[in-house]
Amino acid sequence: MSTTVTVSPKYQIVIPQEVRERMGIKPGQKVTFMEWKGAVVIVPVLSPDEAFGFLKGLDVKLEREKDQSA
Repeated sequence: MSTTVTVSPKYQIVIPQEVRERMGIKPGQKVTFMEWKGAVVIVPVLSPDEAFGFLKGLDVKLEREKDQSA
């Protein structure tokens, strides 16, 4: 999905309706803007109750380097 919006003179943007609906963003909800690989990513801030279990089913294992001190 790709949507183009215009930045206002006050540097404001409107999050397109399709994006708001897909991400479940509600009026008054906070979002975080992050830079990632040269792009800006908007991430909804979730309450602890909303965030509980959101990684369920996701492989979150991290490969780690072997400890060199042993």
